[in-house]
Amino acid sequence: MSIKAVFVSITCTLLFSLLSIQNAIAANLVSHAPVEAQVYIIEPTDGATLPETFTVQFGLSGMDLVPAGVEQENAGHHHLLIDQPELSDWTSSLPATEQIRHFGKAQTETELTLSPGEHTLQLVLGNYAHVPHDNPVISDTITVNVK
Repeated sequence: MSIKAVFVSITCTLLFSLLSIQNAIAANLVSHAPVEAQVYIIEPTDGATLPETFTVQFGLSGMDLVPAGVEQENAGHHHLLIDQPELSDWTSSLPATEQIRHFGKAQTETELTLSPGEHTLQLVLGNYAHVPHDNPVISDTITVNVK
């Protein structure tokens, strides 16, 4: 076997090993959520007309609210999706972006400032590692109009 073939074989083996490790880690980060768990937006209401700066209140039932990093069964913390289409990956940690806001201190409300126009808001409950639960706890999407 040539040196090149050996190098390619070792590289492929390492790559597959790393992917297996990554998948195992990801599998261990997923938490279970009870079927009856619900997350919802208390305020504003769907279709509300709002000023550029407004308060969003989060609601949760059927689970406990805990800060990020606290590993506890039937618990999690809020993530607010702003103008975000449905998530495509429910097994990875949610990224912190302008469209995916993390509330890892177990906050139950936030003040938002959005540009004038129509916007969508949705809540997703994440576990201690910001990963959505295996039975995703996700609110209905609401639409607000900012004047």
